[in-house]
Amino acid sequence: MACQKGMPVSFVTAASLVHELMEARDEKRLLRLQRQLAKVKLLIIDELGFVPLSKTGSELLFELISQRYECGSTLITSNLLFEEWTETFGSERLTGALLDRLTHHVNILEMNGESYRLNQSRSRMKSSKQ
Repeated sequence: MACQKGMPVSFVTAASLVHELMEARDEKRLLRLQRQLAKVKLLIIDELGFVPLSKTGSELLFELISQRYECGSTLITSNLLFEEWTETFGSERLTGALLDRLTHHVNILEMNGESYRLNQSRSRMKSSKQ
């Protein structure tokens, strides 16, 4: 919907975003990347928790989310419960501060059920057998 309305939207996996932030930091262009990401009206971070983050990666992601706090919309997808996020970020304090920002002025959608990818695969298998 946001894309259809012409809003600046960025979609990235959490691992890819952290890699990009770390690379930008190493190449002394982190501030420029942070400014660029701050201008995005909707930042979609997919698969948070799929890959554990390094301490530096966790801190860079926290900094980005803090910069976007109350300035832009951030959508995060994860298969983990909030209680399990500490495993990804490696620090209870950092995870608590991050969740504090993310859960303020928020809509949480909890979606349980079968994977749509699995359902599509099953449908394809059924139709190929017929």
